[in-house]
Order: sequence, then structure tokens, then C-alpha cells
Amino acid sequence: MPRGSKAKYTEEQKRKAKHIEDSYQNKGMSKDEAEARAWATVNKQSGGGEKAGGSGRRKPAGAKAEDRKESARRAAVSREGHSRDSKASREVQTVDSLRKEARERKIPGRSSMRKDELIAALRKAS
Repeated sequence: MPRGSKAKYTEEQKRKAKHIEDSYQNKGMSKDEAEARAWATVNKQSGGGEKAGGSGRRKPAGAKAEDRKESARRAAVSREGHSRDSKASREVQTVDSLRKEARERKIPGRSSMRKDELIAALRKAS
């Protein structure tokens, strides 16, 4: 059974959790596991209970909405297919990945470069 009170969740969040839980149970998952996953999904999507009150550490609704949009944007960018050498591909690579590529191309000074410097050096080396 998931921990904590659900009193701070809106009716919409409770309905969404119930719908997700039912979906997991239809796939053969146990009730407890389905309920835990459903609430985890609701928390991931909305950032937790949205009713007023509580610990006072809650983000404002606008900030939560912006974080969700930003997360969706990053996910969409990572799903776009780009060739390995394209500018867009390098923008979404991690610094470690860029350093590895710079090492393969024997670019001097790569270990102390920031991400934008690595991208520029790799672009120049291409």
C-alpha cells in the first residue's frame, strides 16, 4: 500500500490514479503494486498533491507546469533522430559523450573544456 495521506490530491489526480491503477490491474499486476505505480505516475506528472496547505515546501502550480513542459521538451528532443555529426545531435549529447568523441579525434585541451567549447572544437575538427 502506498504511504502517506492522499488528502492533498485533487479529485482529478485521484481519478487519474484510479484509472492508471485499473489499467495496471487489467494487465495482471497485483492491486498493491498497481496502486503504488499509479500514484508514482501521478506524482511524476503533476509533482504531488495540488491542494493548498501542507509542509509549505510545495512549488507553485505555474512552476510545476513549466517544469513539466520543459521535461516534455527535453524528451521530445531526445526522440528526434539526428545524424551523429549534426549540430542538433551534439547539443543533446552529454559532456562525457562529447569528451569521448573529442578524445577519439585527439582534440587538445578537451578535459578542461565546457560543453559549448567541446561542441565548437568538434565542429571545427569535422
